[in-house]
Amino acid sequence: MMEKLNTAFQYRINRNGLTIEELLRDEWKAGKKTVHQMRMDKAVTDTAGHPVEWRTPLEEGTELVFHFKDALSSYKPDEYANVSVLFEDEHIIAALKPAGIATHPDEHDEGGTFMNAMMAHVAKNGGAYVEHIHRLDKGTAGIVLVAKHPIAKALFDRMVEERAITRVYHAEVDGRLKRMRGTLQYPIGRDRHHPTRRRVSPGGQDAITRYRVIERNDETTLVEASLETGRTHQIRVHFSHIGHPVTGDTLYGGSDTADGNYRLVAKKVSFEHPFAEEQTIIEVI
Repeated sequence: MMEKLNTAFQYRINRNGLTIEELLRDEWKAGKKTVHQMRMDKAVTDTAGHPVEWRTPLEEGTELVFHFKDALSSYKPDEYANVSVLFEDEHIIAALKPAGIATHPDEHDEGGTFMNAMMAHVAKNGGAYVEHIHRLDKGTAGIVLVAKHPIAKALFDRMVEERAITRVYHAEVDGRLKRMRGTLQYPIGRDRHHPTRRRVSPGGQDAITRYRVIERNDETTLVEASLETGRTHQIRVHFSHIGHPVTGDTLYGGSDTADGNYRLVAKKVSFEHPFAEEQTIIEVI
């Protein structure tokens, strides 16, 4: 019987003849270092805790447990009342980050961020690993996906790179947009005159934002925006570039708001769940 490890998840083999090595290497495309370390640790067991041979063909429905020795995140647990969990399974958490707090600390001994709250959440159930799959700007509210083990982190990171995760935002922008829908395709790069600001730049990275108008008001327009790319400040830069900055986003020329926050919310994420193998939609109602 192997020693109790820090992080684990259970998985049912989905087809006859699949080996653990094929599952990790070919289907999940886990990194060579991770696969090698798990083999050395005998970190894949049956439900009774007995190690399973890596190259033995397994029957469909075989239950396996994947363990991760020393899979620890360094975030300090820190409760935050306004962080609420919308979805959770053995692999990921989708939680609502409020506007005004950072996704993660700049230094790992800092507190008060979304990831500190996520560490406090998993620690209640004996967990020790959480890593964000994507980030939101401090002033942006909405859904953030968080991995609960290293393979989930690797898989979802690749899904972000391959644009296999759809993210939809609601933004209130200054002025009345004339077109009911459109595509903003402008490359984004750093602003050499400001340490944090981005700008549309011919030499920047490709960036594509699609939008549709939800509602027009006297001085602002509410839009739904979806990202085909995930550049820093993408929605904020694109709408500012066309003369309709996000309301409250003074960094990009937006009008002031009473609470000082800008009006941008990550409302929905959807993806094919790589473990459950089903379409998953998480939405803020």
